[in-house]
Amino acid sequence: MSTNFMKGIEEDEEELVRKKHEEALEVQSLRRIISAYLNYPEAAEDDVGRYERSFRRLSPSHKALLSHLPLKYQKLRRCIAKNSYFIFEMLKAFDPPLDMSQGMNNHEHECPNSLDDKRLSCGGMTLCPCESDSATGRVSGLNSNGSHRDNGGNETDNGLSRNCNGECIEKEDNANEGICRSLSDPKISCSPDACNGEVSSSPPDWLHPSLQMHVPLVDVDKVRCVIRNIVRDWASEGQRERDQCYKPILEELDRLFPNRTKSSIPPACLVPGAGLGRLALEISCLGFATQGNEFSYYMMICSSFILNYTQTVGEWTIHPWIHSNCNSLRDSDQLRPISVPDIHPASAGITEGFSMCGGDFVEVYGDPSQVGVWDAVVTCFFLDTAHNIAEYIEIISKILKDGGIWINFGPLLYHFADVYNQEDDMSIEISLEDVKRIALQYGFQLEKESTVETTFTSNPRSMMQNRYFAAFWTMRKQACSAPVEVEHPCMPQAHELCDSDKITHL
Repeated sequence: MSTNFMKGIEEDEEELVRKKHEEALEVQSLRRIISAYLNYPEAAEDDVGRYERSFRRLSPSHKALLSHLPLKYQKLRRCIAKNSYFIFEMLKAFDPPLDMSQGMNNHEHECPNSLDDKRLSCGGMTLCPCESDSATGRVSGLNSNGSHRDNGGNETDNGLSRNCNGECIEKEDNANEGICRSLSDPKISCSPDACNGEVSSSPPDWLHPSLQMHVPLVDVDKVRCVIRNIVRDWASEGQRERDQCYKPILEELDRLFPNRTKSSIPPACLVPGAGLGRLALEISCLGFATQGNEFSYYMMICSSFILNYTQTVGEWTIHPWIHSNCNSLRDSDQLRPISVPDIHPASAGITEGFSMCGGDFVEVYGDPSQVGVWDAVVTCFFLDTAHNIAEYIEIISKILKDGGIWINFGPLLYHFADVYNQEDDMSIEISLEDVKRIALQYGFQLEKESTVETTFTSNPRSMMQNRYFAAFWTMRKQACSAPVEVEHPCMPQAHELCDSDKITHL
């Protein structure tokens, strides 16, 4: 037996061990995310208990002045129950892409904080389609034959969290990374065999004690921020923010691609940092073959539920503003219900091929198969999530076709600027002038530029409003060679919506 043959066997075995180890870490990370959702009601109840303890410490005369507070606390509990019901229904619809029981004996008592500083290497994710209910447009579940990791964060914390003004900021969570592999054939079979038998036919019982663990409160804060993001993307109350942020982008795309509906192949548009998917869906409704890319599994679980399982407008009621007593004009503002969604995604008039791909932007779209694939890239509140913003710009340039359009909207908050707990974390923080200069170096020409005042997941009835003066520009990639036609099959695939009598969730 040759030395080269034996070496090949050893390398295969090492690769198998590495993949198994990565998958075990992914399961552990996903279990923590699910647990954060499950911990939401307990953490919220702890807050109410704290309010009540403070009230009991008041003097009798001061209690008399605030005699309405005990009733408010009971109303808060009812609001928490409403939010928890939405969360549990969302989790019931979530069919994880991995076997959540693996590693249970080894890790079920491990402190979740030990996950914080583990950087996982990237695994592949290819989510496969499953049969949907043609009558309701609901999918049967989320399935995968690969792996997925999530990402989110705050200025000083990993993950989705709140800034000092109580607003949601999404950044990278170093414990979770992901990649969505590109596919050579866009027509993936919808048969169960496509899932390779690697995913259970029914989602696990998330309330089973073996699948739960206590997580740090910062993880539950990410859940609260997802709830706030639901308002921004899927409630009538979020329309003002959407008009400020999304409307200018949609108007630019409409202006720049006037003949898109006349073509047999719609222009391809990528939306990195797609969050809960509303902007990507709106772009799809304009007539683009749109793909949203999102790194946060907190976000992906929720967007999948809203996009694929919603049956009617206003189907769900949530109370997104109950988590803080600060800056309220009146109690009724804090306790007010919000109905979601404000539209039915499956009936919105989307263009065939709309999908959401989970994974890190650099890992997924830095792949050679993505070069020259996209007619347009839209980045909204996304650029400053980079460790290295120059790398983001370089990849955007590479994946655009010659003459392709890059529309950007957002500030430069630089989400890793104040992360001190990880010495090896890179954070390149540069001025807007430098950002535009780098873009020119990568072949972009600035066609249009303005500044737009806006908010982000802001409570419109709060006494405090954190405003951004967001950079809004349109750039075009200059042709450096003869255009090369690239078909859409190279687009990475994830959960997909088709404007027909069924919605396919890949």
